[in-house]
Amino acid sequence: MTAVIEVKNLTKRYRATLAADDVSFQIEKNTIYGLLGRNGAGKTTVMSILTAQNFATSGEVHVFGEHPYENAKVLSRMCFVRESQKYPDDALAKHAFGSARLFFPNWDEQFARELIDEFQLPMKTRIKKMSRGQLSAVGVIIGLASRAEISFFDEPYLGLDAVARQIFYDRLLADYTAHPRTVILSSHLIDEVSNLIERVLVIDKGRIIMDETTDDVRGRAATIVGEASAVEAFVRGREVIHRESLGRVTSVTILGALTRADRERLAAADLDVSPVSLQQLIVRLTQRSAPAAGEASALDEGALR
Repeated sequence: MTAVIEVKNLTKRYRATLAADDVSFQIEKNTIYGLLGRNGAGKTTVMSILTAQNFATSGEVHVFGEHPYENAKVLSRMCFVRESQKYPDDALAKHAFGSARLFFPNWDEQFARELIDEFQLPMKTRIKKMSRGQLSAVGVIIGLASRAEISFFDEPYLGLDAVARQIFYDRLLADYTAHPRTVILSSHLIDEVSNLIERVLVIDKGRIIMDETTDDVRGRAATIVGEASAVEAFVRGREVIHRESLGRVTSVTILGALTRADRERLAAADLDVSPVSLQQLIVRLTQRSAPAAGEASALDEGALR
């Protein structure tokens, strides 16, 4: 595989806050990544630095083998779509698309028109008057129709209803198949995007805690449910990432693939076992560094939506 982005020992500090803490990773060519983690974990900071919209405190970033800062040759090959994108007060969607057409050399005007129709985007409404979902659609259309070699989507589909989000996922996958490129999706809708992404990067408190293919992640954890003493006997000596009890019934989530002998032992002990979804796994892993009682938390699965 060919790396299009290389990050080494990247650190970004905002006064007392360490948004990126000695982060190192590579992004491979023609792969869909999921950049996942809690609110405030450092995802947007990292993407902003990669696209030269922010500066690192220390460390190295190379995109297509070059520094991205003030490098028009590199920046024209990337598209960064963010949920908080700002536009001039009097701008219409056609102005945003017109600017994108001039900036991105691979812009597909016909594809953009098809997406405008599919998202039912009102072209005569000023962007500042658009609903949150309509504003998200503007960003999604630019991100897809730009056909940039590297496309970043930082929660751009917030506000889109379920139908519109599915249109985005379907169109992204179909166009990626026809026109391969590197895509980085930052999303709280982990279960929705889990079938799209090929590799998972999880950031927690500014550090990378997972960098694996989606296939490798599947089956990495399991939840064991049953009579408390039997469950505890089975999980003894294993890495536990979550535990909860109700009366005499205990549910424990463990890391590590189960062997055939493990499953035979579970059946003999009358214990139930279920796979852990990607979203559940990330919730449980980040739960290990949960804030103290009384602090705001985005750990429950609903908060990842």
